[in-house]
Amino acid sequence: MGLDNDQKKNKKKRNRSNEKEKSVEKVVANEEKVPTQQKQQQQGNCNQSKKKKNQEVYPFGNYRNYYGYRISHDTDEDPRLKVLKKEWFEGKDCLDIGCNSGIMTIHIAKKFGCRSILGVDIDSSRIEDAHWHLRKFVRMQNSAKPSEKKSSSEGADGVHGSKEQSVSLSNGEAKTDSAETKDLSQIVSFQKENFVQTRNLDENRYDTILCLSVTKWVHLNWGDDGLITLFSKIWRLLQPGGIFVMEPQPWKSYENNRRVSETTAMNYRTIVLRPDRFQEILLDKVLCLLHFIP
Repeated sequence: MGLDNDQKKNKKKRNRSNEKEKSVEKVVANEEKVPTQQKQQQQGNCNQSKKKKNQEVYPFGNYRNYYGYRISHDTDEDPRLKVLKKEWFEGKDCLDIGCNSGIMTIHIAKKFGCRSILGVDIDSSRIEDAHWHLRKFVRMQNSAKPSEKKSSSEGADGVHGSKEQSVSLSNGEAKTDSAETKDLSQIVSFQKENFVQTRNLDENRYDTILCLSVTKWVHLNWGDDGLITLFSKIWRLLQPGGIFVMEPQPWKSYENNRRVSETTAMNYRTIVLRPDRFQEILLDKVLCLLHFIP
């Protein structure tokens, strides 16, 4: 009997120790699950933030890396530059509406020798990008033309800043005029403006105004009234006999982008003045030389 009691006691002790081991294992297992769950939550949050970045909406066409799809790997410049003519820009004061990150604006100044060119865009981030690109182009220009930089700083009498010579950016040849020698930072400028609504440009006048792949976004965001406002302001800002260069987007492009915001979706349904009528509208309202980029 004594042995039976001892055996029972030992069996109870073993059962209790087994239960303790099991409870310890459960606690450890639960502790291991916590960091695993936290990691899964963190990964889920990262995936959500990545999705949000991929789903960024640009209701005004103010895309980041806009020129990434405009300029292919086979070329180092925007193909639209090939249809632009030097006489539209050389020695002229120009305005680029909807300049985005400013690359096209800078290339026009560099290739065609504008007297000045102002790029405006509704997005302050794109204007920051434009200023960054301008600083980069100026550094490249200065490093590539050390001899021109030196000659421009010395006049015939050795005085800095001579007004007798200026270097043409378009072909690198010197030509005589009364303007001071300029680099790109003196020719190109950028500022944030909602062109349809701003009054900051009302006192300015330009020889050439560009509106490249912008009309659709004005149209979708401000409707037919916004489009007429755009064209009317361009007419007021142009010098007599000025040049307006426009690249309108086709109606199919409107269809593809109509849902980027509630405003664009609503305006899309009420638009009457479709792109195929733009030339007719401009000829009725604008007394200037028109150039369309197909």
